[in-house]
Amino acid sequence: MAGHSKWANIQHRKGRQDAARSKLFSKLSKEITVAAKMGDPDPEKNPRLRLAVKEAKSQSVPKDVIDRAIKKSTAGEGDDYEEIRYEGYGPNGVAVIVETMTDNRNRTASTVRSTFAKTGGNLGETGSVGFMFERKGEVTYPATVGDADTVFEAAIEAGAEDVESSEEGHIIWCLDTDLNDVSNALEAALGESESTKLVWKPTTTTEMDLEGMQKLMKLIDALEDDDDVQRVTANFEASDEVMEQL
Repeated sequence: MAGHSKWANIQHRKGRQDAARSKLFSKLSKEITVAAKMGDPDPEKNPRLRLAVKEAKSQSVPKDVIDRAIKKSTAGEGDDYEEIRYEGYGPNGVAVIVETMTDNRNRTASTVRSTFAKTGGNLGETGSVGFMFERKGEVTYPATVGDADTVFEAAIEAGAEDVESSEEGHIIWCLDTDLNDVSNALEAALGESESTKLVWKPTTTTEMDLEGMQKLMKLIDALEDDDDVQRVTANFEASDEVMEQL
């Protein structure tokens, strides 16, 4: 299974922890506020906001929290946030993309750089590792939604590019610009998804042993602990045995 898929599973397991869940809610709320501020506060008229709300719902964010995040945009909050992407290398040369949303560029840059340095990584210039990833739309469904053939047919009909099916579930890939339309069509055919979001999908991966994965997890955990960091993606590959030992 691809490194990205395994990382999604790691995130899912971490999401069960209360502290991680609270931080996730905060990050999702920030995305909703910024998306609403950048466009219409009505999700039906704002594709980015609609996707942000859909992702929040899939992570069990309460409706009142979502509504409050949208109202913040009309109250002037979220004005100063800017989206900045950082790129660098982690243990064993694994490529890492860090997506941030910040109201203080200097603070965030300093924290991200320091975190890479403290955990054996190296922050690079913008574009230094980005060429090893593709911007894609990702929609995930549980295995119970249907067998591989059923999901594949629904995905292709919806305009998706590819599907990865396993015992753990289905990951549907599409062009980043098609995510809103594809997710709507999939929802009509298969019901609510587990997750719908834009991601950086690795085109090449770096094989990691247990020691390397432990160091990588330390780096990613430290980055994700920063309130300015929205999402971290790494192009690792690891065996099932290594993943089970984490």
